[in-house]
Amino acid sequence: MTSQSGLRPVPAWLYVPAVLGFALIILPPIALAQRMPWDDFWGSITSEASLQALGLSLRTAGASTLACIVIGVPMATIFARSDGMVLRIIRSAVLLPLVLPPVVGGIALLYAFGRKGLIGEHLTVWGIDIAFSTTAVVLAQTFVALPFLIISVEGALRVSGSSYEQVAATLGAGPTRTLLTVTLPLVFPAVLSGVVLAFARAMGEFGATITFAGNSPGVTQTAPLKIYVDEISDPQQALPLALVLVVLALIVVVAVHLRRPGQRRTAVV
Repeated sequence: MTSQSGLRPVPAWLYVPAVLGFALIILPPIALAQRMPWDDFWGSITSEASLQALGLSLRTAGASTLACIVIGVPMATIFARSDGMVLRIIRSAVLLPLVLPPVVGGIALLYAFGRKGLIGEHLTVWGIDIAFSTTAVVLAQTFVALPFLIISVEGALRVSGSSYEQVAATLGAGPTRTLLTVTLPLVFPAVLSGVVLAFARAMGEFGATITFAGNSPGVTQTAPLKIYVDEISDPQQALPLALVLVVLALIVVVAVHLRRPGQRRTAVV
């Protein structure tokens, strides 16, 4: 027997762990708001240091998201439409940042692009220093955010299948035209979800950034890093900016999940 909405009822006991899980997620933000110094809220988030850190976060997260689109969409398409042991190994390596501690990722980036790193020592000869710069922030954010976009787009491509692409090919469309006019429009909701998730992950990045880029105000100190510093020196000062990031994260969650039901079959997040 099904309900009026067409969904099958679930066992009543499932609501007990579900409620516990909801409480686990929702209580910390409520506690954060409850301890908020509201009298000084606006002045705190509009201070020069807060605006500087938040502005840097938005700029670097935007740049890293653009990099994720340029790199991630082609990779996801290749992973979804090709097969083979080599590609499976490459895919596993690309998704490594999902399970790798961010601090470890930052150390790896440092030994790759630092002044004495695998690639960085050759760049230094040309006067290019990446580590502990704004560029390092973008690289660290891209490193941790890229898998989110790849998983979203690849999953949608696998679910949608290749029948429409085969029809386009029989009608004379080349691979590039098929990709731009058939494949990508078909999974656009998933691409959009992946972009939003990548941006959110980049905005919240902390471990890899502080390890690889440092914590220099105006250069590498993003909003999460400023919150961390404020929490050590003055916990009350850290709360307003932390709440701003909570609100931004909530907007991201709403943007990703409140889509029309018909779109959820193609957008796998």
